[in-house]
Amino acid sequence: MRARLATQRLHEGERMAGTILIVDDEIQLAKIIQLTLEHAGYETLLAFDGKEALEMVRTGRPALVILDLMLPVLDGYKVCNRIKGEEATKHLPVIILSARDLSRERLDEPITPDLFMAKPFDSAILLKEISELLRKRPFARAVE
Repeated sequence: MRARLATQRLHEGERMAGTILIVDDEIQLAKIIQLTLEHAGYETLLAFDGKEALEMVRTGRPALVILDLMLPVLDGYKVCNRIKGEEATKHLPVIILSARDLSRERLDEPITPDLFMAKPFDSAILLKEISELLRKRPFARAVE
């Protein structure tokens, strides 16, 4: 299933800085995160597999990515490493939001997100972390 949804805050006429790409194959959870972010004033994009996520990073130019690890087509480990490994996107903040405990896993290659949050998560903490990562982000360069 493919979906590309971009929305903006309707009340108060405000928009937060940037669009956030939400990548999760659990459609219900992705939509809950989307509603939370939209309510806080962010624009959002949704992707439900890793390949689609990378396409949206290139075409949608998000300011931040929220990424699950267990995804169809291309897993979140590879998506994160490709984002962080490319010159054009290496400064793009990535939040891993997963039920997996990375501290107990033996990884074949290291993964370098900007933040790891465990599911279930507190939406207020997620919003605070997003705000802090976007504030710290270096001047955004266009993704080609």
